[in-house]
Amino acid sequence: MAKTRDYYNVLGVPRTATQKEISSAFRKLARKHHPDLNAGNKEAEARFKEISEAHEVLSDTKKRGLYDEFGENWASAQAAGVQPGQGGGPFRTSTRGSGGAGGAGGPRVEYRTVSPEDMEDLFGDSGGFGDIFGSIFGNATRGRTRQQTIDVEAPINVSLGEVYRGTSRTVELPGGRRVEVNVPAGVKEGTILRVPGLRATVQVAPDPIFRRDGKDLHVVVPVPLHVALGGGEVAAPTIKGTQVKFKVPPETQNGVRIRLKGLGLPDPKGGPAGEMYAEVRVQLPVPMDERTREWAAQQPT
Repeated sequence: MAKTRDYYNVLGVPRTATQKEISSAFRKLARKHHPDLNAGNKEAEARFKEISEAHEVLSDTKKRGLYDEFGENWASAQAAGVQPGQGGGPFRTSTRGSGGAGGAGGPRVEYRTVSPEDMEDLFGDSGGFGDIFGSIFGNATRGRTRQQTIDVEAPINVSLGEVYRGTSRTVELPGGRRVEVNVPAGVKEGTILRVPGLRATVQVAPDPIFRRDGKDLHVVVPVPLHVALGGGEVAAPTIKGTQVKFKVPPETQNGVRIRLKGLGLPDPKGGPAGEMYAEVRVQLPVPMDERTREWAAQQPT
């Protein structure tokens, strides 16, 4: 099994980093290693997946707490229903009074929650604790144990480019079994993908170039001032990793959105693809030449 890297080292932040510092570090690295900006670079793609996974965990308060407590086994702890701060060793204990209202006046009884690994340590390897409980309670207990394995939940973090293309992820379940999950093109944030033994929730990492709105994409496109005034042609990036040229009408104001049909995300249900909207960001001619400076000075305020 590959050794899991330290998520804090992946993002280059200390373990005491604030959420703002974690998000800032992620955005900086995401812009550098995004697959759409490094076409064909497998190393950049792998690095982007790595930093996205680290951000997905450390940006979530509960997941970060489990990671700080259990390290690479945080997902197994989450699947087992453990809450941050409940670690502190193989046994988690609580006490409860008995007798009378609210348990007042009675002896205090101590309850211990023990993991399967702890039970193996207590009863030894021969036969295992499953055989002990099976001999007492019969097949009903074993049936419930099998049912519990179906309810494992885990997040799947993907980039927006992977949403466009479709992808797959291999997830390791508690106990070491691995399952492959196919992520369909156009999948929505929060979609639950089911495979035997796993419920995988899709989480889409923020993209440094595009903003998603359903099937539609929005992208900011720099437009020179003379093109915005007189009209002309400019190019915009696409989620495919290519560029598309489109016309800007004369006297186009800053912030105008121009629709580029069919350049959004695919429909996972087989319908038409979404649109892409190019938002005009007018660029001033800096530094200005003398002629432009004189023209600007003559304009009414």
